Amino acid sequence: MEADRELGLYVHFPWCVSRCPYCDFNAHVAAAPPQEEYFAALRAELRMWRAQLGPRRLATVFIGGGTPSLAPPALIGGLLEQADESFGLETDAEVTLEANPESLDAAKAAGYAAAGVTRLSIGVQSFNESMLTSLGRAHDGRAARAAIAAAQRSGVRLNVDLMYALPGQRPADAVADVEHAAGCGVDHLSCYHLMLEPGTPFGRQAPAGLPDADTAADIEDAVQARLAGLGYQRYEVSAYGKGGERCRHNVNYWEFGDYLGVGAGAHGKLTDADGSVWRSVNPSAPHRYLAQRRLAPPRRVPAADLAFEFMLNALRLTAGFSRAGFERRTGLALMAVAPQLATACERGWLERAADHYRPTRRGLDLLQDLCALFLPSPARRAVPLHPVA
Repeated sequence: MEADRELGLYVHFPWCVSRCPYCDFNAHVAAAPPQEEYFAALRAELRMWRAQLGPRRLATVFIGGGTPSLAPPALIGGLLEQADESFGLETDAEVTLEANPESLDAAKAAGYAAAGVTRLSIGVQSFNESMLTSLGRAHDGRAARAAIAAAQRSGVRLNVDLMYALPGQRPADAVADVEHAAGCGVDHLSCYHLMLEPGTPFGRQAPAGLPDADTAADIEDAVQARLAGLGYQRYEVSAYGKGGERCRHNVNYWEFGDYLGVGAGAHGKLTDADGSVWRSVNPSAPHRYLAQRRLAPPRRVPAADLAFEFMLNALRLTAGFSRAGFERRTGLALMAVAPQLATACERGWLERAADHYRPTRRGLDLLQDLCALFLPSPARRAVPLHPVA
């Protein structure tokens, strides 16, 4: 594997106190999950990856879920110590932990900071009581505000997740959530459109009062306009930061970078010295993960799929990508996707400046259609990259 590429680490914590009706993540409800056993398995998996990969320092760590804030700080600290022992954490490593308001208080936030967490990402979704009820959340607006204050007192960086186009929501309601988060002094917001995912309760039966397409579009426009007015810069389709605030770990994903995936259902992506890209995935069920005694064999990504996988990530960034970035990350010449790029530009989904492409506002709105242009087909073969003068 390439030792000079920035490497991230994603750790999955698979348990929650309850299951939200819109959630399609790998999350499991358990009254007393086997946390000690699970964190021992995480540490063991890190040791196995170290034996396979050799020395590669970690630039970022992201502990997601599920609800990682159900874990005590001591277990988080032990995990980070193992990550540092196995690979070494960069001195300025970004270490993010996801949290839900009902399981984050001042003592826990301070404990996570002392354990090495540098950034908390709090799943608030809304400050509005009726919206939270409609989403089946386990917290109320007061708990959300208290969790934000606790995170801020701990001294870590902070992200807050918000959702919009919720049942019964009007543009003014969604804007009020944004203003409330901004008023709390939060410099990074992730704002997501509520999606009805297949296999979820909301996917099987849409909730009453869901905004129609036109109203949802009005809500999205209002949210984005207010964010801009408050000084937040949109750097990814759902991510906004003030003063250059960014999530380095997620940016590495979107730039098609390398990362280890550790834990139940965790995915990873690594690049060989010869440019081959490999994907790994762990068993999703916690009990199957705990029974695993060796690393799951990775899958090599076919060359014909690399352009699509790159675009699926890079086109989420408002800055887009450069020819050099595409060729470095995929090992393909940009001419491999020249027809698709031309089509996207003609449709007003991409704009080009020299050898740089970035999605337009319309392209971000139609991101699924934009990415679909790059789906591989039997008639479309990837063009290997060769040195050019």
